Amino acid sequence: MSSPHVRPAPGLSQAEAALVEHYPRLVRLAYLVLPSDSGRHRRVLAAHSVAQRALPRGKAGEGGESGEAGEAGEARAGGAGVPPQRAEADAGYAFLRLRVLRAALEQGRPGWLRRVPRALPQVVGLRLFPRGGEPDELALEQELSELPAAARAAYALRRLDGLGAAAVTELLRAAGVPEERAGAAVAAAEGLADAAEPADPCALQARPTDLLRRRRHARTALFGGIALAVAAGTVAFLPGGWGPDGAAAPPYSENAAAEAALDPQGLRRIPEDVWQRASRSDFSVWPARGSALEDTGLLRRALAVWARPGDGVSVSATPGTQTGPAPGPAQLLFAGEAGGASVVLLYDGLRLVRYAEPVGAGSGGAALDFARVDGADLLGASAVVVGRSDGNTRYLTAPWVTKTELRDLAAGGGGTAPVDVDEHGMTDAVRTPVAGAAASGGEAPCTEVPVLEITAQGADVPFMLADLGELAPALLTHGAPGEGRQVAADAEARQRWARLACNLSTANGNGVRAVNAWQFAEQRLPDGGGAAQWVCTRAETWRGAGSRSLAQFVAPERRPGEPASVTASAEDNPACGPRETRVLSGVLWQSPEEAWYLVAAGSEQVSAIVAEGGVKGRAEGRTVALPAEEGAQAELKAELADGGELSMLS
Repeated sequence: MSSPHVRPAPGLSQAEAALVEHYPRLVRLAYLVLPSDSGRHRRVLAAHSVAQRALPRGKAGEGGESGEAGEAGEARAGGAGVPPQRAEADAGYAFLRLRVLRAALEQGRPGWLRRVPRALPQVVGLRLFPRGGEPDELALEQELSELPAAARAAYALRRLDGLGAAAVTELLRAAGVPEERAGAAVAAAEGLADAAEPADPCALQARPTDLLRRRRHARTALFGGIALAVAAGTVAFLPGGWGPDGAAAPPYSENAAAEAALDPQGLRRIPEDVWQRASRSDFSVWPARGSALEDTGLLRRALAVWARPGDGVSVSATPGTQTGPAPGPAQLLFAGEAGGASVVLLYDGLRLVRYAEPVGAGSGGAALDFARVDGADLLGASAVVVGRSDGNTRYLTAPWVTKTELRDLAAGGGGTAPVDVDEHGMTDAVRTPVAGAAASGGEAPCTEVPVLEITAQGADVPFMLADLGELAPALLTHGAPGEGRQVAADAEARQRWARLACNLSTANGNGVRAVNAWQFAEQRLPDGGGAAQWVCTRAETWRGAGSRSLAQFVAPERRPGEPASVTASAEDNPACGPRETRVLSGVLWQSPEEAWYLVAAGSEQVSAIVAEGGVKGRAEGRTVALPAEEGAQAELKAELADGGELSMLS
């Protein structure tokens, strides 16, 4: 006897009738569940293919199965049946819907186009797209593309069939989605608006493919066939290893611009002297350098992996950086060896792209890194990380860099050590906290913070660059926001950054372009505690958004190298930047006499500070020190000279 939660599969003729009647709805279900990264033409064809393959194979009578029609009876095979639907639901449609759902979810996994068991419907000479929709329809499609396949399926079932959350959850589980993921998918789908109408993959518009290219292909078809036959006969004798495309997944694109971007001969190579007469100094005028500029195999693998990284490729990107293929031929900056890896460094006008593979390896271990660098200037485009290994970092320096030194930022007044640079512009391996932490498998103790000190043509003074774990090191500056920050690596900068250096790591991995240190107040501490500085550091990103601000309290040192105390932080906030030059912060501090105080300070616009909560008091001026108990909690407000009010940074 059937389980009350499982309905037997219908006969073949009943399923055929349901397919004819409900074909548009089944195709739309498949279209909504399939991923959008293959293009709308390919996705439309795949949706029709999934719906057309929903019928079971073989012959079956009404309500039975025989021969290869075992698929039609899978509901009675145990655990694969159709969950109960609304009373008016057609059994044939419910059966086909589950099969379409399973197939679309399976093909929504990475590399699904490689696993389509049968050829897609063929449309020669035309490309098919759903009709152009209204802005809300396009916005809906964008929202769906950002959801996992199970959530897209939940939305489709809810929108197309009007199913409730419980029915959708049960259908997803029957289609192979784990229970916990099914519940999360239903919750994610509930957040989508129902006002927009999803695209209809049965209402299509047609456009021709590349006509000129088709004519060329027709003339070369015969020769191509002969070449394929010869290649097929020799494939078995090719040696193992990377292969022509290395770790890349199988090709998917026939776009002319995309194909041009895969051609190593099409890479843009800037001559060595162009930067000297160019109107700007950035990555666009870097010459191509390195010992492997003519290694076509390495360059081809780098371009192919960039276009379609395989499952074994380690891909990383700074926040806000797209990881898609190049829109056309990229610029080659470097190709050579660095720290046991073969490295290719590319630039597409917006992003730096670093491809690396182990030197001498036949396959595996490829890595691909992306970083936004749009709007780079002479300072920001002066060095790029080529590789990190064994706790060391190697940089590729710009052609305008005349001197490279290493300075321990935490040492303050310490000197610099020269860094050798080879004929290709690559530095020797230098120790950095980021590489050291990666080598030790955790956060290394902050005993030193080495940074590059660069002297360059076109820059009036030397400046400092810090490795924050990305391809482009961050520029270190100091000064009040909106008043012209200083880049000079002079005594004032070294003194300002010495106690702040160990907290630079809080900005690691955030796509940081520059970090500015601004001393907004100085305070005399009670009980003979000496003078303390209040500093706000702000990490600006290449993408504009996502900045990070820290208020730091720099008390007199009680032990050598003692870092500043972070008193507050703010994410994606204008604080301490040119748009918000007012700041207030406070901290509990223990005096040399072991008494506790709430000490606080504000920027120059502050006229008085008020404390409430666990510590109460008010003081005129920009600083305050109030007796407090250890662990006390307090809220701070500042009165401004213009009559306004300022809350503490948090």
